[in-house]
Amino acid sequence: MKKIVFVLCASLALVTAANAADLPRRQPVPVYPEAPIGKMPIGKHPIGKAPIGKAPGPYVSRY
Repeated sequence: MKKIVFVLCASLALVTAANAADLPRRQPVPVYPEAPIGKMPIGKHPIGKAPIGKAPGPYVSRY
């Protein structure tokens, strides 16, 4: 009789723990950085500044 009670209690504990693990929990609200107003990096990248249609400069060895 003790074995049956022990097995039933262990089963109940296992089911309770599994049920508690499946409960939904509230996630914290993500913190987004504020957008810098008026600070767009327009014209500060090398995109579009290369001479188009010209060959690159010669490669010179350092020996």
